[in-house]
Amino acid sequence: MRPVAILQHEAHQGPGFLHEFLQEQGVPVRLLRPDLGDPIPRSAADYSGLVVLGSEHSVHDRLDWIRAEQRLIQDAVRLDMPVLGHCFGAQQLALALGARVTRNAWPNIGWSRLWVTPEARTLFGGEHEVQVFNWHYDTFEIPRGARRTLFGPHCLNKGFALGPHMGFQCHLEVTEASVRQWCASGQQELGQVRGPAVQSASAMLRGLRERAQGLHQLARGVYRQWSAQLERPALLHRHGA
Repeated sequence: MRPVAILQHEAHQGPGFLHEFLQEQGVPVRLLRPDLGDPIPRSAADYSGLVVLGSEHSVHDRLDWIRAEQRLIQDAVRLDMPVLGHCFGAQQLALALGARVTRNAWPNIGWSRLWVTPEARTLFGGEHEVQVFNWHYDTFEIPRGARRTLFGPHCLNKGFALGPHMGFQCHLEVTEASVRQWCASGQQELGQVRGPAVQSASAMLRGLRERAQGLHQLARGVYRQWSAQLERPALLHRHGA
């Protein structure tokens, strides 16, 4: 089958558990780093799906690679190719679908409980509440025709789905190692930012193994449903086989 293109923008924000899951499913992956100069494909037609990960940049930053990503996402949407966005990636997807991205009332950094909308509970294994990892300052509107999937006390729009496309204003893909790396690289930032939805590094690392395991169980169900929509080659059956 054609590979899934994964666009990564920060060393500490890799595909993590998502990459592990796709490998388990035998889905080929092509990892690109647009921020480091990897050329962004002009067309999504060579891929079966598109994943856009987080970034310390804003979707409104005037950078060529950010605009090129937006065009690629629009092409994937035009082709009805499944797009999955986490945080910055979800904001890019929302923009591509015609919604606005604006500053959230408060920074969201750390672990938090979110509520699952009734129509999205099958996506999250029937759960009414989930615990996820966050690190963002901006938020998106729900695109026209999409449905909200997650919402939280300090950010209303935490997830949406539209056809084969899913956007999450949170990180389902993080691992123990990536959370530790993120806390280390963001040490100065954590010393400066304040708000009701901001945790210290020690709070984020407390009980990390159990939290990561719970997140991966949740993410596995979401990724299974998203990847089930990828176009796969038809099996060839021979007579007598």
